[in-house]
Amino acid sequence: MSRNLPTLTRRRFVAGATAAMALSSSPLALRAEARPIRIGWTAWSDAEVVTQMAKLILEQKLGQKVELVMTDVALQYAGLQRGQLDLMLMAWLPGTHKSYWEQVKGDVEDLGALYTGARLGWAVPDEIPVSTLRSIEDLAKPEVREKLGGHIQGIDAGAGLMKLSEQAIKAYGLDYKLLTASDAAMVSTLDRAIQRKQWIVVTTWSPHWMFSQYKLRYLEDPKQVLGGSESIHALARKGFSAAYPKAAAFVRNMKVPLPDLEAVMLKARDTSAAKEAAAYVAAHGDVVQHWLGGVA
Repeated sequence: MSRNLPTLTRRRFVAGATAAMALSSSPLALRAEARPIRIGWTAWSDAEVVTQMAKLILEQKLGQKVELVMTDVALQYAGLQRGQLDLMLMAWLPGTHKSYWEQVKGDVEDLGALYTGARLGWAVPDEIPVSTLRSIEDLAKPEVREKLGGHIQGIDAGAGLMKLSEQAIKAYGLDYKLLTASDAAMVSTLDRAIQRKQWIVVTTWSPHWMFSQYKLRYLEDPKQVLGGSESIHALARKGFSAAYPKAAAFVRNMKVPLPDLEAVMLKARDTSAAKEAAAYVAAHGDVVQHWLGGVA
């Protein structure tokens, strides 16, 4: 998981912007209606679901062709700035993608939040008594550390969340070892602990499908080392709203409740994001009509 990326240097961002030129496959001078809307995306399960929803509605309800361009997050920001991408639906603001946003904010359109309540943090099974373990500070209690074996279950070693977690251990003066694993291995360890009714702390983020499968809660982070609540925004290249007014109006209206998104993500594990996005759209006609807001 790399959504909370370390701050990029200006040199690296410029390199990304240069590489993003390869994204362009048609002259920007072409009339808007003569080419599809190009949406950048990265293989994060939440981003894939929302992107598939938007693609389906744009094509089926507005008759607008869509091309999905899978590429790195940095290249999405650079692609929007240069006009080689039209949209991205996965901008984590104000904190996680701050370094990217600062580089492009004068050259793109912010179409607003698609969903709110996203965050990074440490979570525990809800059956662990809140009276004993409510906050990261409570991990310093000898009886809590004993229950947890002095371990915090992490994810990939290079993930930004892991770097923040190391900072949190130092900031709170904790005598804990941060274990590394893949996202899948982290969830397997969590599942095993829950089945055995053992205590566990995992590094995680929202939206994540595991919040639909397990009863979990985040530990409070009074020092805000792991960051606060985030919103995932839709960003567009400059001039997008003028070129595609109906599409822009739809994207501005599109708001996905976080529990709904996590439920779709959970189902998509056994099928596909495209299939479950289509099922959600089909089952929520009134919501879709609200998103369209009379533009169809």
